[in-house]
Amino acid sequence: MTAGQSRKQAALEVRLNAAQLAASRVQPVHRANGDETRFRRADGAASYLMSFTKGMPHCPDTGLLIDPLNFEKFVSAIDSGDPRDFQDVELGPTDCVEGDCRWLSTKARQAQKNRGSEPNVRAWESQGAGNTFDLEGPDAQAVTMPPAPALGSDELTAEMGEVYVQALLRDTPFAAMSFGTSTAHASGNHRKAVTRQVDSLNALAWFSDHDNRTAEEQSRQRGTFTPETAFRGITRGDNTGPYISQFLLAGNTGLAGQTDRNRSAGLISYGSIRIDQKVRTATATDYMTTWKQWLDVQNGANLGGLEQYEGNEYRFITTPRDLATYVHYDALYEAYLNACLIMLGEGIPFDRGIPFQDADFRDKQQGFAHFGGPHILSLVTEVATRALKAVRFQKFNIHRRCRPEVLAARLHRVDVLESGAPQLRTMANDLKPIIDAVRKHNASDGRKGTALLPMAFCEGSPMHPAYGAGHATVAGACVTILKAFFDHDHPLALAADDNASIAFVPTKDGRKLDCVDVFEPAPGTKSGKTKASLTVEGELNKLASNISIGRDWAGVHYFTDYIESIRMGEQIAIGILEEQKLTYGENFSMTVPLFDGGTVRI
Repeated sequence: MTAGQSRKQAALEVRLNAAQLAASRVQPVHRANGDETRFRRADGAASYLMSFTKGMPHCPDTGLLIDPLNFEKFVSAIDSGDPRDFQDVELGPTDCVEGDCRWLSTKARQAQKNRGSEPNVRAWESQGAGNTFDLEGPDAQAVTMPPAPALGSDELTAEMGEVYVQALLRDTPFAAMSFGTSTAHASGNHRKAVTRQVDSLNALAWFSDHDNRTAEEQSRQRGTFTPETAFRGITRGDNTGPYISQFLLAGNTGLAGQTDRNRSAGLISYGSIRIDQKVRTATATDYMTTWKQWLDVQNGANLGGLEQYEGNEYRFITTPRDLATYVHYDALYEAYLNACLIMLGEGIPFDRGIPFQDADFRDKQQGFAHFGGPHILSLVTEVATRALKAVRFQKFNIHRRCRPEVLAARLHRVDVLESGAPQLRTMANDLKPIIDAVRKHNASDGRKGTALLPMAFCEGSPMHPAYGAGHATVAGACVTILKAFFDHDHPLALAADDNASIAFVPTKDGRKLDCVDVFEPAPGTKSGKTKASLTVEGELNKLASNISIGRDWAGVHYFTDYIESIRMGEQIAIGILEEQKLTYGENFSMTVPLFDGGTVRI
């Protein structure tokens, strides 16, 4: 056998070994919560009131599908994976002819005028992605998520209440939700507003009663909120320091040693150019608070790009609306690529098990194409597309969970829907103080406000179901790659050299960064705090939570979409790392800290 033939055979064996490793993983059972077929119309047909039906024709009175057969055709097309089958599903309102639709709201008519002769309808997104195959990592259908909370559960009531409250607090500075900030960063009225809404959530059974929970519910359970701990994730580091991760604010050391100036200006070195961490400033305007606009959006009206901004102003992420703007237009793996660039620029050491970290005169080799900057930069982006395929399978093929904007509409129309779903009345009663506040928020021109969810995006949610979340699955995968490569225990001192107990936060107007001490909740107390330090792992976990829950702040996802999705993204990343390890000749290891605690050694 020649050298070339020997290499060819060895390459084949490595690929076969990776395939065998992938095939040896336990194939999960995919389970939905049963809400899709649980609720019925007066004629006995399924109403699909808890399912994703956006884009199909809806009844102007109830907001339910006019013809349930459309949903059944939709599901059949998803299962077949044949794009031609979607041509039988109606898209747009009933009076749409070749995309020429009559819209009810001013916004939708404006959008149609802007588009001219082009039809003003949105198509569904990548329904067949979960049926594709991949050549690396777990198959898209080899990872799963537990059933989403069902209508009638304490958990769904709580997370719907939480999304409502987040919409009401969308223009409240994050400084009002963080330890260690002062009136220089947020006013006392802002803190009072947060406290009031936190109290309304703590009154709900899910947050006040932790008994009789299933194992899956317990894994998502959170304790009683304080203004500092509300609306955060539940991974290690989420409750430490300011709400926003340093990786969404700080810059890094620039060319020729520009350190403090770049860091405090939020400028990330990207080769010889720079990335500015400031985001476009959206106006404090909410959308889809009227029935006509909500109905147009559910019928597929394309209102994307009609949101409003404060001139050409940019600022650091200061309010939840700023974070919602970030996750509205981010380039999928943007935040994690930036985090990687920051850590490389700052010289954060790699995991101790990765080779070529000794002095050059000892190793006689530097990491670059493997075990160096280009390796990690490309890998942290590579996992994203695989995460998207897996979560598309969960979204379209398994759960088809309705978005929060739809559940809010069901509560708005509870009087006409409760006969087919009495659980809605119970939810409406439990959430009455919160819904009353939403109605007051949505009121205009002397008219009584709706119970519709105020949306940060004019077009509402994307054209795919809620569970799981694409942003969160990608976050889980990308952050896991970063934690595998970098020393996750390393202190993260970007605001002050060698002092990880100081962090950046935006000034009150968001135009600059200020420094504050880092605190976290004191053990065993409800409102005490203790001095703490930031770590690479903690701020990466917080970054994943920020991006994922940023979609909740926008109104397009629930809390469980976040936590179950980052867990699935973590599995995808670990599977890819396990298979890639077979391709290297070097003897190395990676220790990966998991979102739920513990570690995996690769």
